[in-house]
Amino acid sequence: MKANQTMQTHPDKLTLTAEASIDVEAAGDGGDGEVKLPRFRMVAYTGTPMRVAGWRAPVVVDLAGLAIPNQKRPIRFSHDPAAGVGHTDSIRIDKGKLIAAGVVSRDTAVAREVVASSKNGFPWQASIGSSVDEFEFIKDGQTVLVNGQSFTGPLNVIRKATLGEISFVDLGADGETSAHIAAISNHTPNHQEYADMSNPGKTSTDAASQAATAEHSQASGTDLPGVDSGRTDAVAAAQVSPLQSIEQIRAQAAAETQRIAAVRRICNGRFSDIEANAIRDGWDATRTELEVLRASRPKAPMVHVPMQQDVVANGQMLEAACLLSAKHSGVERMFDEQTLDLAARRFRGGIGLQELLLEAAWANGYTGRSFRDPRNILAAAFGTSSAAPGGPGVQAAFSTIDVGGILSNVSNKFLLEGFFSVERTWRNICAVRNVSDFKTVTSYRLIGKDQYEQVAPGGELKHGSLGEESYSNKADTYGLMLSIDRRDVINDDLGAITTAPRKLGRGSGLKINDVFWSIFLGNAAFFTDPRKNYVVGAGTALDIDALNQVEVAFADQVDSDGKPIGIMPAILLVPTALSATATMLHKSLEIRDTTASTKYPVANPHAGKFRPEVSRYLANQHYAGSSAKAWYLLADPSDLAVIEVAFLNGQESPTIETAEADFNVLGIQMRGYHDFGVALQEPKAGVKAKGEA
Repeated sequence: MKANQTMQTHPDKLTLTAEASIDVEAAGDGGDGEVKLPRFRMVAYTGTPMRVAGWRAPVVVDLAGLAIPNQKRPIRFSHDPAAGVGHTDSIRIDKGKLIAAGVVSRDTAVAREVVASSKNGFPWQASIGSSVDEFEFIKDGQTVLVNGQSFTGPLNVIRKATLGEISFVDLGADGETSAHIAAISNHTPNHQEYADMSNPGKTSTDAASQAATAEHSQASGTDLPGVDSGRTDAVAAAQVSPLQSIEQIRAQAAAETQRIAAVRRICNGRFSDIEANAIRDGWDATRTELEVLRASRPKAPMVHVPMQQDVVANGQMLEAACLLSAKHSGVERMFDEQTLDLAARRFRGGIGLQELLLEAAWANGYTGRSFRDPRNILAAAFGTSSAAPGGPGVQAAFSTIDVGGILSNVSNKFLLEGFFSVERTWRNICAVRNVSDFKTVTSYRLIGKDQYEQVAPGGELKHGSLGEESYSNKADTYGLMLSIDRRDVINDDLGAITTAPRKLGRGSGLKINDVFWSIFLGNAAFFTDPRKNYVVGAGTALDIDALNQVEVAFADQVDSDGKPIGIMPAILLVPTALSATATMLHKSLEIRDTTASTKYPVANPHAGKFRPEVSRYLANQHYAGSSAKAWYLLADPSDLAVIEVAFLNGQESPTIETAEADFNVLGIQMRGYHDFGVALQEPKAGVKAKGEA
């Protein structure tokens, strides 16, 4: 369901607080006199449902559909745009959790409060703010697999969202959440301890407070943390002159504000080092302007080098360049603007396969400058020790670029394109199970005398008896390997790393269809007359009357006690030859009989009742049990499933891995694999109509 279809009842912005673990590292000296800003790490979201204002049912964000515009997202306090704390420099999704790290880079009162409170051991929590682009409502009693976990409705699953910001909060929507804050040192950067220059009124109050603290420190013979006794600016004067009036302190603070504003105006954002020194050391406007003039003087003549050659390639830039060259849709959502801009400028004509391998080889210590030695280049690019005799050596160094990881990441994007390009009707009619290994798993459906009995005087409840019906399933591994051989490498064919994964993805999609429909159509012992879930005869050809007959057969099914099972049909599964008829029965409000002198009802009693699902596999003669006339009426798989698909660790899509080929093959190998299993489950969850005599 699209979010814009439901905005009358649900907000399009989401603020979700989850169990958080936040570590704030100590600020310290970088060794060259530069003061390092405090860093933080947090589990911003644990992938579990939470109660959110504006939503009646709990909300869980599907992290697989969370778009992260870039790695630098704002960090705030309680989602207030005016209360900035810092920014992230790393956001990743790991084992169903959203992990973020960054720096406390804002010079605001709330930023200082977060750092100071962390030092005191306050248990901060984290909360994410995001847009809601698409969500799905899970009904009461239904189950859904999200973020590798199984949840039961009622539940709102945010299928697509865009991360906006992350906030420190003191108390989240979940009262059971907790956060661990690491201890930090007593010293924080002076500019963070001084007044907030964007608020002169507050500045004077802070300065007065510091002055009073300085007086107390002098009287007791202790040092004042964070105060530089050698400073000569207005703030330092306020701290060592306790006899000054509040008016004098305010005047000095206002003068300091004007000085800093003048420094920033002169530097104009182009001389950040001079600006930082001027603010820290108390330079006036004249001194600052002199330093800017000196820095602006022409340097010794330099040879002009094009901008793209100045950019040092890294793994993320190379991955972006590959996707830009392959014209992958959605690349703008995968990388920040700076990375995309650098990749576009560095590889203006598009990156080729040879250039990608050379960049990785150079970063890993390769000394050759051309592609005349492909074996050593591949060895260096993949960080292996193999080398051809007499070729350029690889200098001793750690691998700084993992070309195997780059190729795997790029390939996985195109693998999914291939996987989703084939029919996926199977996904709409099956239940999905998450398994943790390849052992056979058994599930039980409890049936029997589960009706309530009247309570006798005295309040004693009677014991019910439960029978068990069990169903089993197990996951197996299916896979295939493809190679990008020496010819593709020599031909500099980047398309090879997009075509091969598409083929692997399509192959996985075809395989899961093949396994699924082979098991589904091999149902001669599953849909039978004794089970009362199989209807035959000329009157079962799909039309209004036949659909009514099968609906009655479905509704008349009973449990072992002979009582109705209480499950309603929801899906009309048909082969391609019956697609138009199924759509007509679902959408048409009336169906007219044009036979002369025939009396007929005008209304279509089945309009909107059963969701049509069409599969080309049902009539394919390659599969035993196929038919162009047979059709099925099935329950919603979340209520009761005819068939189930089990995925190892909840991974519904295949995986692709890339590596250097074996020694006897010169090239690159790609292997794709998928772990899943399929098994029929509950016979009472569907009725089959033969569609003919």
